Amino acid sequence: MNSIPNINEQWHWLADMVQTIEVGLVVLDKDFNIQLWNGFMENHSGILFDKLHNKNIFEQFKDLPKNWLQQKMQSVFLLKNRSFISWEQRPFVFQFKNYRPITCRADFMYQNVTLLPLTSKDGNITHISMLVYDVTDVALNRQQLKTANDNLARLSQIDDLSQLFNRRHWQICMQKEFDRHLRYGHPTSLLMLDIDYFKNINDNYGHYAGDKVIQTISHIIRQSLRKTDFAGRYGGEEFAIVLPETPVQQAINLAERLRQTIEATPFVFSDTVIKITASLGLCGIDSHSQTSEQWLENADMALYEAKRRGRNCSIEYKNEQE
Repeated sequence: MNSIPNINEQWHWLADMVQTIEVGLVVLDKDFNIQLWNGFMENHSGILFDKLHNKNIFEQFKDLPKNWLQQKMQSVFLLKNRSFISWEQRPFVFQFKNYRPITCRADFMYQNVTLLPLTSKDGNITHISMLVYDVTDVALNRQQLKTANDNLARLSQIDDLSQLFNRRHWQICMQKEFDRHLRYGHPTSLLMLDIDYFKNINDNYGHYAGDKVIQTISHIIRQSLRKTDFAGRYGGEEFAIVLPETPVQQAINLAERLRQTIEATPFVFSDTVIKITASLGLCGIDSHSQTSEQWLENADMALYEAKRRGRNCSIEYKNEQE
């Protein structure tokens, strides 16, 4: 017949378990004085419980977010409900170093923390416990997955050669900007840009040279635009640019600066200077742009007119009935 363990043995087992579990356990009284500090907390803080017993946790650990954490704890005392602190809300409460630098590249330990009310025999909340979980691996895996997903999302939106938006994503953004104009009436302009005689560059110097020209033009476009503007590679040598909060007269000025910069930029390939120019068509949203498709078509018509007039110029769309 098995003997029933006595109370002292049970307390010994419980104390041993508290000291050896891979979870931090801290017990505080209502004045935030430390009443329990288990082995996990000793190992990661480097401070033994004997040096912390009955001392205020905020005085001993100056780097704790005192005001924020006190509010959390006081709500546990007041409402008698547990409270949770996720690493996504705050990466850590205790500034512990990561103890697995070989397998984990984090500088500190990511933590989830649970605050629990501890009830006395008379039903009053006299103490609060903190359970501190090391979730560094989970946090880093989540962050790496998010980074990978963000990179994949970006790759699906960017044209590889030009590093501008690809046509599909640019059209999505253009439609959103057109819808925003319909709601708020803010002036918005659209530029279409085409590299002049691009086929001749490919025929005379090869497609590698043509690719380098596209990259050069793309770089000039990126350097010329504001943060609110967005550009895309619309076709082989054709680019499209949306200028939010921009009346058409300002768009004309920007188009001319862009055209002149392209014309003045030397392009050297295999010790040969290749003259690069561009034609631009632009259109603001007005009564003749009932849809985003019409807006785009009007800008394209202005681009066609720029080519008809000899290229290397900027032309604003004008309705023939005006």
